[in-house]
Amino acid sequence: MTGISLLQCGIYLFALTALAVWLGAYMARVYEGRSAWVDRLLGPLERLMYRVAGIDPSEDMGWRMYAEAVLAFNLLGM
Repeated sequence: MTGISLLQCGIYLFALTALAVWLGAYMARVYEGRSAWVDRLLGPLERLMYRVAGIDPSEDMGWRMYAEAVLAFNLLGM
C-alpha cells in the first residue's frame, strides 16, 4: 500500500468511528423515547410525508403487512 492509501484508510476509519458514536447516541435517545435535535428539524417533513402517503403513525405494522410491503418494494425495484 502506498502512503496515500494508508491515509485514506485512516481517514475512513476515523470518520466511521465518529459517525458510529454519534449514531449510537441518537439511536439510544430514540429508543428511550427522548427527543433529539433531528426530530425538531425533520419532524414536520416526516408528518407531511405520512399525511401525503395516508399512513397513520400510531398504527403498528404486523409481520404480514411488513412482509407484503417488502415483497412489493422488491418487485417494483426489479
